[in-house]
Amino acid sequence: MDDFHLKQTPYSDPGDLDVSELPSDPGRLAHLVRNLIIHQGDGGRLGHAIPEQRLHEDAESRYVTEILRILRERRDGPLTGAREPAERFVGTCRDFALLHVSLLRATGTPARVRGGFGTYFVDGFHEDHWVSEYRLPGGGWRLVDPQVLHPSYDHIDFDPLDVPRDRFLVAGEAWRACRAGEADPETFGFWSDPGLRGMWFVRGSLVLDLACRNGVETLPWDGWGPLAGFEEHESLSADDLALLDAVAAARTDDDARRLYAEPRLAPPREILSKSPWFGLREVSLPQR
Repeated sequence: MDDFHLKQTPYSDPGDLDVSELPSDPGRLAHLVRNLIIHQGDGGRLGHAIPEQRLHEDAESRYVTEILRILRERRDGPLTGAREPAERFVGTCRDFALLHVSLLRATGTPARVRGGFGTYFVDGFHEDHWVSEYRLPGGGWRLVDPQVLHPSYDHIDFDPLDVPRDRFLVAGEAWRACRAGEADPETFGFWSDPGLRGMWFVRGSLVLDLACRNGVETLPWDGWGPLAGFEEHESLSADDLALLDAVAAARTDDDARRLYAEPRLAPPREILSKSPWFGLREVSLPQR
């Protein structure tokens, strides 16, 4: 079986981390990750006032090596030890997913980051979200959401270690549903910001998810070109839409890799990042 998803990427590579004391069970690793990261919006849930500087700086960490460096600075000791909120990395859902995927790969489980939309944050809305996905021994894939493992997410009515596919729509399924008229694009994006919703947002998520499937696990606010960029949806050609439909329909790794070779989809070395903290800027990506 193809071991592509066992290979670390420049984003997921944990560097010199000693994984000999880590569990290999995906669920235990997810709980471990939940103890290492505090979501930037979860200070109130955990009774911790997150310093403003950490909100700005931590969430711009693109690589697991940076996340681990910050964790070591805040608490000297094994990752398996209990941590107070102040000792954790302040991140986003993408960071929970990326770190979980990194540790899964390091301990022998093929895994990947998935971009899409969760229906379990706001009733009737599809919130932009990132989760991890790992391959089962039988060959199927299972979605995991380490972020919502904390007891304060007591409204969750399913097991976060086995997220139902209708509760988290991977970006391809979201695109397909919107294109077919089965879902309203204006219910996809960020509930807190009406300016970050719509078909253009679903399109960006679709291309970012394809990049993740090909080992390029960017930040949620990265973009490139007209398809993964920040242009309005109406500017796309019929050929562009057909290409995006093909991405949404891609089920196999071979299909995802073939499509990713299309210049309109793969990111160039220099991309744009529309950080909520630092605004629009150009960023250089590592070459795999």
